[in-house]
Amino acid sequence: MSTLPFFQVDAFAETPLTGNPAAVLPLDKWLDDAVMQAIAAENNLSETAFTVPTDSHDADFDLRWFTPTHEVEMCGHATLASGHILMTGASVRFSTKSGLMIVTRRDDLLELDMRAAKLTKVEEPELCAALGLPNSPVWLADGYNDAAIMEVADEAAVRAVAPDFAALKQIHRMPVVTARGDRHDVASRVFVPYLGIDEDPVTGSAHAALVPYWADRLGRKEFTALQASARSGVLHCRQEGDRAVLGGHCHTVIVGQFQL
Repeated sequence: MSTLPFFQVDAFAETPLTGNPAAVLPLDKWLDDAVMQAIAAENNLSETAFTVPTDSHDADFDLRWFTPTHEVEMCGHATLASGHILMTGASVRFSTKSGLMIVTRRDDLLELDMRAAKLTKVEEPELCAALGLPNSPVWLADGYNDAAIMEVADEAAVRAVAPDFAALKQIHRMPVVTARGDRHDVASRVFVPYLGIDEDPVTGSAHAALVPYWADRLGRKEFTALQASARSGVLHCRQEGDRAVLGGHCHTVIVGQFQL
């Protein structure tokens, strides 16, 4: 029997038991892909992050992410959670499928620096219908788990969205329904049925797309964003050139050992 260190972290969480929970397993070397996928399924969280030390001069760790059903191309909250567990100085650098991602401590926040999305305006009537929304322009962020931004009238309309999850599961998109917020500058909800997650509690990859979207519409580079899921989470967002910086708090809620 082998024993692996295991941490469960609530990321982008104002208090424990809010935000988005991620499992973090720091490894000495990679496990077989099928084993990592099975561990993620066992955890049954939106993401399980696996790290190994790297020999690269540009990074400290290699990082991969798995939902209960798939390995994904990008994940923000589990990267922030991994930084929370592994950081020993002012920052920690991760080499990922989506390039370099850096977690830095800034005052009482952890900040995740990741590449900002480039958005393309498209029409996706089937996606809008599956969300119960009228057909309207969709802003697609290719390479960000296929995030698809749809703006609605206000935060109440964001909260009122009632998707047809069976229909959404057949569409290879991560819809991001968003509007100007009430207490925060921006509000959103995010749905990922095609990756086995009906509604994601707080989504870093979605906000890497929302940063350029809302920076342009708000006319400023810095704003706060509420992801209005049942758990809820707050992100302190900033655009710096072609990078999106997402700040938030993390809380370790479980420390243990994973036994195989």
